Amino acid sequence: MSYELIGITVLWTFLFGYLIVASIDFGAGFFSYYSVITGHNNRIHHIIQRYLSPVWEVTNVFLIFFVVGLVGFFPVSAYFYGTALLVPGSLAIVLLGLRGAYYAYNTYGSSREDNKAYMAIYGATGLLIPAALSTVLAISEGGIIREEGGHVILDWAEFFASPYTWSVIVLAIVSVLYISAMFLAYYSKKAGDRIAFEVLRGYALMWSAPTIFASVLIFFQLNRHNSEHFQNMLNMAWMFIASFVSFLLAIFFVWKRRHLGWAFLFVILQFGFAWYGYGRSHLPYILFKQVSIYDGFTNETMAVALIVAFIAGLIILIPSLVLLMRLFLFDAKYIRGGAPKKG
Repeated sequence: MSYELIGITVLWTFLFGYLIVASIDFGAGFFSYYSVITGHNNRIHHIIQRYLSPVWEVTNVFLIFFVVGLVGFFPVSAYFYGTALLVPGSLAIVLLGLRGAYYAYNTYGSSREDNKAYMAIYGATGLLIPAALSTVLAISEGGIIREEGGHVILDWAEFFASPYTWSVIVLAIVSVLYISAMFLAYYSKKAGDRIAFEVLRGYALMWSAPTIFASVLIFFQLNRHNSEHFQNMLNMAWMFIASFVSFLLAIFFVWKRRHLGWAFLFVILQFGFAWYGYGRSHLPYILFKQVSIYDGFTNETMAVALIVAFIAGLIILIPSLVLLMRLFLFDAKYIRGGAPKKG
């Protein structure tokens, strides 16, 4: 395997890690706010807060690794994406800052009462951040970025008029809610909180259908927007079939209220097959027909150093995340400590 393929595979893996971990975080924020405005915060709010308290500070590590690695491995990509993504990228950074401010207020603030204004910002950022970040996938399909007179220009008219752009944004939002609800249902079951589990189980089942519908919509829109990439995806259809089978198994276990850990594992497999199938079919392009992984790749010495550093980062980061979950999230005393008493 070439350095270029190893580099993009490592980066894609970091981005997949961010997809799963951040989706749980973002969706939890929306569900937390939704529970407050509907008056049901006493049912699920405490479960969400117990999950977020130990992990919110490490969520963006995956994204930072990806951004740094993309520029390090593929410097040319910074030239095309840097200017074009100035607006959506800056928006995402501002929203992440607002989200961090809520965490600081909620965790270290002197007032323990929930402020609905802060909660509204918290809930809104849970949907707006993935919507902003997902635009990168739409832009990467080509036809939106062009180079004129030595300058990179993003065609905003084409960007907003493209049905594919909006289908990607819709899929990002509903996927965040689906992944988060599936994990929180498992987490509440593990905590022995029957009331929270039933509410979150309902959310998981409710957002499963929109997720599949949005996924199918993506296929149709991609065929219209970039037929070559669509054909590449058909050539590896088994990965998307495996994704759908994983989805069916996850929903089956949640419906039966059994083996919730397996259910969430199948959710990871569902998005894993689809994620790597999409990425593989997109190769060798980072920006379709304009930037490939072989264009402007860093020198061999830097490539080896980056690959070693990033693989070492994965080796450290993943066990650290598992250890964090074992010590806090899935510690029996911790997860059961805040569960409401049975009447």
